Amino acid sequence: MAIDHDHLMNFPIPEIRQHLRWQDTALYALSLGCGQDPMDAEALRFVTEGPAMQALPTMAVVLGYPGFWLRDPATGVDALRLVHGEQAVEIHAPLPVEGEVVGRSRVTGIVDRGEGKGALLYTERVILDAATGARLATLEQTTFLRGDGGYGGPPGPVRKPAPEPEGAPDLAVELPTRPEMALLYRLNGDHNPLHSDPAVAARAGFPRPILHGLATFGLVGRALLRGACGGDPARFGRMECRFSAPVFPGETIRTEIWLRDGAAAFRAVAAERGIAVIGNGVLRLRAGPAGAP
Repeated sequence: MAIDHDHLMNFPIPEIRQHLRWQDTALYALSLGCGQDPMDAEALRFVTEGPAMQALPTMAVVLGYPGFWLRDPATGVDALRLVHGEQAVEIHAPLPVEGEVVGRSRVTGIVDRGEGKGALLYTERVILDAATGARLATLEQTTFLRGDGGYGGPPGPVRKPAPEPEGAPDLAVELPTRPEMALLYRLNGDHNPLHSDPAVAARAGFPRPILHGLATFGLVGRALLRGACGGDPARFGRMECRFSAPVFPGETIRTEIWLRDGAAAFRAVAAERGIAVIGNGVLRLRAGPAGAP
């Protein structure tokens, strides 16, 4: 079944209302390694209940999540051959630790790269506070549909990634992953067996289950929070990047950061293999208090 451009552009992705508990906020942070050091007070504020508890900014990626809707045959997409290519999250206000949120998702563009070259699917999800209607975050995602090129759709426009930084980074932050991290991260709602079933991973060409791309995204977000935001979630503005290679649970992710005026460029490397896993990264900072960097 080939893609019907107009049908997919207007596909009714379900709106999701989610009751967020502090336990959900803690689970997300725990699934990204917060709390591995029981003496790290900076990390413990993301996993311990109480008035001082905060949400990691990248938690927006698991809020109002509509599930694997591209698996629906009515989309016309070859769901077995799609790849998460790019991700962006923009934080408009600090995320709540608990409360009710609404996720509204839509397709914003489809690019046909031609027969045998796949297609690009652009989607957006807006996260709203259910009580006030205030916008909390906006997510943008590019999905590479490897099996769906040549369906007769438009050849553009194609989003241009940020340029790769040059020279030596100003700093680097290393964060470990644990062997069971993918099994823990999937409790946030992404149950793709590629991250849990060795047989499925083997059929996809991997020697063992891989870490969720959004888990890697979250770990890099933690590194940026520490290295570019002074640990303050309120400084975290818009993070965007391109996924370049998978991470295997148990590897160390080294995030290299180039500090800019009001922003930071970054890339992430699987330290043990020396392979870039995230590139073309940019973090734009929100304005901080007077005198803040």
